[in-house]
Amino acid sequence: MLAAALTGCSLLGRNTPCTLADADSGVSAVWRPADFGGQDAARIRLCVNSRCEERTSGSPDDPFLSLSVQLPDSVGASTLPVRLTVTSAKSGDTVVEDSTRARLTDQHPNGTSCGPTAWTATFRAHPDKGLTSPEGMKLQR
Repeated sequence: MLAAALTGCSLLGRNTPCTLADADSGVSAVWRPADFGGQDAARIRLCVNSRCEERTSGSPDDPFLSLSVQLPDSVGASTLPVRLTVTSAKSGDTVVEDSTRARLTDQHPNGTSCGPTAWTATFRAHPDKGLTSPEGMKLQR
């Protein structure tokens, strides 16, 4: 019985308590700041439908940064338009412009039988290819 208590499960898996991890629905972009030049050399703007978020590209000393556009949890398993715009902080010129559609998938941070359910999608902001899959992206140096 001690082992069951330590693992967060009750005897025979009944009445399994839920943890309290929270999660937000949204679409994210991750990137390596060094890919976009020197210290805060670019502005990264990510839009999903009409909601947009923006930040600087960051220090090349950071292994990666991210930006998320939060969505209501009621969005469900939607497919939404996503737009990435990267502009030079120095000149204001557009460096990267891309758009695609994000298919949101459900995430259950506390297990499938516990809330909340968050609907998410993640892309890599690539300096040459725009919005790509983050799969295989090294998040360390």
